[in-house]
Amino acid sequence: MVLAGSQIKVGRLESIVEQIGEAVLSTTETIERLAERVDTLSVQVEAQGRQLQQQGYQIFALCDAVQTLADTQDDSLQKLTQLTRTLDRLMTLIEAPSE
Repeated sequence: MVLAGSQIKVGRLESIVEQIGEAVLSTTETIERLAERVDTLSVQVEAQGRQLQQQGYQIFALCDAVQTLADTQDDSLQKLTQLTRTLDRLMTLIEAPSE
């Protein structure tokens, strides 16, 4: 009878050890899947970081181009103003009565 009780206890222990082993395997598989997902997310975040950096460079270049355009427009406006004044003076000279 003692032997039967011992066999029952050994059977229970084997069952418990088996359940623990299955839980460890299941946990290991879950951790591996999570690690793969984290790696995937890391790659995506890195790619987005590169895209943001590229967009930053593009915005900087666009701002520089707009500034150059504004400077050129200002210079053109000054030259146009000078030309208008010169034409006004020329018209005044042309319209002035001859002496």
